[in-house]
Amino acid sequence: MENNIIQIEDLVKIYMLSDEVSVRALKGVSVSVKRNEFIAIMGASGSGKSTFMNILGFLDTPTSGKYILDGIDGSYLSNDDKAEIRNKKVGFVFQGFNLLSRTSALENVELPLMYKGGVSPAYMKKRARELLGLVGLSGREDHHPNSLSGGEQQRVAIARSLINEPSIILADEPTGNLDTKNSDEIMEMFTNLNREMGITIILVTHEPEIAEYTDRKIVFRDGMIINDEKIKKNKKLPKRK
Repeated sequence: MENNIIQIEDLVKIYMLSDEVSVRALKGVSVSVKRNEFIAIMGASGSGKSTFMNILGFLDTPTSGKYILDGIDGSYLSNDDKAEIRNKKVGFVFQGFNLLSRTSALENVELPLMYKGGVSPAYMKKRARELLGLVGLSGREDHHPNSLSGGEQQRVAIARSLINEPSIILADEPTGNLDTKNSDEIMEMFTNLNREMGITIILVTHEPEIAEYTDRKIVFRDGMIINDEKIKKNKKLPKRK
């Protein structure tokens, strides 16, 4: 369907631990994601959700099945092609922030554009400053990660994920290292990016309160999707204490 940014059909992932031992991490997963959806992926450790997210981000390759992202069939892509698509179409936000400690917030945000190439230094700085302003960090551009709070570091990571104007943002436990106040602020930021900028966001979380910010919850167990439901929200979520 034209409105689907992701189409997955019968996705299987088998890890060979030895010649005789294998693990089926995904067992025939089929799911579609519409443009501008905001989705929470949940499930216990070992349920397959991390493998699923790695395949979504072209960080892993399925054993069989089909994965189409924004009209591109990933089944036949080389590693170089996957790296190029990953840089252009996917923004990543991680639990541990994954910032370079010896570079400033501004330089951290610029990195994906540097890898992309063909962009002037002046444009990189301008674009990075704009995005740091968008996430509420104007005036903090020259600060290094060790002088920023956890919430501020995650804001830098979100700005970095946006710099190539990706089709989709994948967030792996983005609030896992944050307190409740900062977690709520980060989730409100994701909500605004989804609603106001129309960015498709898929995040992994183990916290039901975090999942309530999203519009759809997909639950994995033993390599399969066992629940896929819309989340009904009739009012603004209250601040947690």
